[in-house]
Amino acid sequence: MINAAFKAARGLVRDFGEVEHLQVSRKGPGDFVSVADKKSEKILFEELKKARPDFCFLMEESGRIENKDKDHTWIIDPLDGTSNFLHGIPHFSISIGLQKGNEIIAGVIYDPIKNEMFYAERGGGAFLNDRRIRVSARTHLADSLLATGIPFASTAEKDQKTFTQSLQALMPKVAGIRRMGSAALDLAYVASGRYEAYWEGSISSWDVAAGIIIVKEAGGFVRDLKGGTDVLGDSSILATNEGLQVELEKTLKAIYAK
Repeated sequence: MINAAFKAARGLVRDFGEVEHLQVSRKGPGDFVSVADKKSEKILFEELKKARPDFCFLMEESGRIENKDKDHTWIIDPLDGTSNFLHGIPHFSISIGLQKGNEIIAGVIYDPIKNEMFYAERGGGAFLNDRRIRVSARTHLADSLLATGIPFASTAEKDQKTFTQSLQALMPKVAGIRRMGSAALDLAYVASGRYEAYWEGSISSWDVAAGIIIVKEAGGFVRDLKGGTDVLGDSSILATNEGLQVELEKTLKAIYAK
């Protein structure tokens, strides 16, 4: 997984240096796909298929590809933070999660610009490059930095209103809220203690699959916003450290579970 991410990243970095020349097509309001995105996905698919030829795939651009081994699925976002990439903002990542049955058992998130490789495997801990990482130990919201994702223009009005309510509930209580534009890196930053928590009400499985296992192996908690554990099925997520988990889950569940 790490080797595949490194190989795909070389093309992303090269294209990022010439971002003004990229051919870009529109998938929908605020949701872009670039040539770089597709090239990255092709490399990841080829490298991972070579390593595990029977595994299934779920990819942002190509959708689901079935294979002989129905129990294992690679969940891939070849360029998480496409809008950042296309605007020349150096904050984007490659995300690869491995699902076995209903559980994510391994994950890799690579930020090629900062050369930061976050990775974890079930039972083995979480790492940034060669260093073990842990979620932060902060226990007070007033000292905490949170991350989130803001709904796109195409997002349903109900979801936009719910997000606004969550901001209104949390902004007065915390040290700050960030919207950086890469859900995968938001989760990696929770795992490494840079953020105390991250939440988002409408999210795709390829955005968060790798981050789920990395946060858990770093000592954090991952829930959906209704208080359950079906993050991929519910398409919502709350990732926190231990000290804030109960308070944040209670606050956000009261908003999102209506």
